[in-house]
Formats: sequence, C-alpha cells, structure tokens
Amino acid sequence: MDPMLTGLIGVILFFVFMALRMPVAYAMLITGIFGICIINAPVVAFKMVATELFSTFSSYSLSVIPLFVWMGFLAYYSGLGARLFDFVYKLMGHLPGGLAIAAEGTAALFGAISGSNMATSATIGSIAIPEMRKRGYNVSLATASIAAGGILGVLIPPSTLFIIYGVITENSIGDLFLSGIIPGILLMLMFMAVVYILTLRDPKLAPCGEKATWKERWVALRRGGLLEVGIVFALSLGGLFVGWFTPTEAGAVGAAGVFLITVLTRQLKWAGLKSSLYDTLQTTAMIMFLIACANVFGRFIAITRLPFELGGWIEALPLPSFVVMGIILLIYLVLGFFMDALALILLTVPIFYPTVVNTLGYDPIWFGVMILLVAAAGVITPPVGVNVYVIKGVAPDVPLETIFRGIWPFLYAITALIVLLMLVPEIATFLPSLLHK
Repeated sequence: MDPMLTGLIGVILFFVFMALRMPVAYAMLITGIFGICIINAPVVAFKMVATELFSTFSSYSLSVIPLFVWMGFLAYYSGLGARLFDFVYKLMGHLPGGLAIAAEGTAALFGAISGSNMATSATIGSIAIPEMRKRGYNVSLATASIAAGGILGVLIPPSTLFIIYGVITENSIGDLFLSGIIPGILLMLMFMAVVYILTLRDPKLAPCGEKATWKERWVALRRGGLLEVGIVFALSLGGLFVGWFTPTEAGAVGAAGVFLITVLTRQLKWAGLKSSLYDTLQTTAMIMFLIACANVFGRFIAITRLPFELGGWIEALPLPSFVVMGIILLIYLVLGFFMDALALILLTVPIFYPTVVNTLGYDPIWFGVMILLVAAAGVITPPVGVNVYVIKGVAPDVPLETIFRGIWPFLYAITALIVLLMLVPEIATFLPSLLHK
C-alpha cells in the first residue's frame, strides 16, 4: 500500500479510536504499530516499540519532568497555595473584584511553581471559590476566573508542556521557559483586566474588600516560608537561564529547596510527603508513557512522509504565510476542544513543526508559545474543558453551563494575546534573544 495513503488511513483510525473513548496513549501506540507493520514488517514495528519505551524511560533529558512535578506536588500538599492566596489578596483585595483578581495572581504564582493547570485550578479553586461565594460574588465569575487562571502555569516557567515541546523538537528548554515569561504575565494582566472591567461595569458581580496595611502584607509574605520558597524558585530558574544549571539540575535544586523549606517550617506532614511522592510517580509514568507512544506514532507518520507532503502542499498554496499560520492555529484550536493539551502537543507537533519552521520560516521558540496558548484555550472550552471539570469537582453544586458561560471573556483575552503575538512575535522571542547576545 502507498505510504501516504497508509498515513491518511492511520490518522483517520486514530480519531476513530478517540471517538470510541480509547485512552490517547493506546490510540497512538496501536495506530503506530499497525501502520509500521503495513509499511515495513511486524518485527520492525515491535522492535521500534521496545526501543522507544526503553529510550523514553531512560532519557536523561526527560528526568527533569519528575523533579519539577514533585516540586509542584510539594507546594500543593504543604498548603503553599493558601499562603500565596492570602498574600496576594492582601495586595489586591481592595480592588473591584479583588478576590477574583487576587485568585488570578495566585494562580500565576502557584502555576509557575507547580507547572500544572489542573493542580493550579484545584488548589486555588478550593481556597478562593468558598471565599468568593461567602462574600457574595457572582458564581459564574468566581468559577470561570479560577478555571481560566489555572492555565497561566502552562506559559509561566517551569512548564511541563514547554519541557515536552523542547524535548520532541530539540529546542532549548531554557529558551522556551524564557519565551513564556512575558506572554504569561501579559495573559495574567489581561485576565485581571477582564475581572476588573466586568465588576466595574456591574458592581453586583463582586464587592470590594478591605485594604490591608503594608505590615499585614509583609507578615503574609513571611508566613510559612513563602518568601524562602520564592527565593529557591528564583535561584532554580535563574541558575538555568544564566547557565549555572542544566534543566535537570535546576529541577533538582528547586525540588530539594522546596522540600527542605516545607519540612523545616513544618508545613509538610508525613502523609503529605507520601502523597506527593505517589502523585509524582503516577503523573511521571503517565507523561513518559504518553511520550513513548507519541514517538511510535511520530515514527509512523515520518515513514509515510505525510509531514513533508503537507509542507510541499502548503508551500504551493497561493496564500501569505501568516494566513497559512492562522489556519494551522485554527486547526489546533478545534482539536483542543476534544483533546488534552499534552496529547495535542505530542500528536500534532511531529506533523506541523517541519512545515511551520522549515516551509513557512517561523521561529520554533515562538511557535512553541503559540501552541501552548491554543492548547491552553482548549482546556477551558467545551466539551473537554479539563479545567472546568476540575472546578466542577471543587464546586459540585454549580452547573457546568454556568461555569462555561463565564469563560467567554477570558477566551477573548487569550484570542487577543494570540493575535498580538502574531503581529509582534518579539514578545515571545525577546528574552531568549537577550540570553544569546
């Protein structure tokens, strides 16, 4: 059978498996095995599976994942999220919609430490939503703002998705981390502006809180080793950016530092430590297995020459490159409605990356930021909307449609940032370019 035709059938088969609710990893693995069996031989397919599984789970470059994941779970089980929220609320709680604005700021800070959109949504949601409801906040605004805020950690380093994108495209993880800082801060400010404007137009949505003194703010910052964790986090990422540490060493410094501080300040209990290790093991195994299966599927796609043919077809289109890029991003956005962000990146990057970078000539670091943005939009849109379902678990009495109804203003903010990055790509590439001067 013609390899191109086999590739197209394989892609269709993958989506059929997805429609049948097969786990993404198994769908990619089975499709890749069958495709390679047809094009080459069964013995080649099974040898490739064994090789990819071994090389993924023994990869030094991927050893950074469990370290940053553990740092996030240590922060989660030590109650760091609650202390962060208390500090940020004392800074911003007096503004219109102050609790929701503080929740966005806290989500950005906690997301930066945890690197997980779901952990951020669950942690900040369990703290902030009861407080907002107690103070008479509109339920749709309260829940939607936390669901949206959970995606901020996807862009602000250390992001697990940036690590995976960097590994599969062989780009510098340090450069990718730097590229996400300005867009991540911009998105946080946009989310805060959304809350501020909504509550300014309709004060009934969210009442103002009391203004804290600077002494109260300082006490909140010093509580429970919060300042010390911030210093360790800055040392870990700062050392990575200036070249003191490799990504794996930076993760080790961060995880060890957070562990020592949470133990010495008695914020981490024995049960919390065990839970953090168990969850880290479970999450790491899931990510590693997904990467291995995606590699098998990517090998199959590469053998079919589908990405190269797609690049040639796009190059022949009588359209400007920015229009083609817009179409690719729209495809990502639509796929994000139905797929988890991690699976979306693992599945599509091997297909679109050669076209975007080699054919259209876009910067690979910039493309990584754009992918993460559209993937982030997918985790708050129906029908998958993972973050929304996490918030539903935190506030089970709130209907899903109520949360989704409040999401739209935040989606407009994400869309505005995507357009801004299309017009001014230097927003993402400026900091990495400074590092190499």
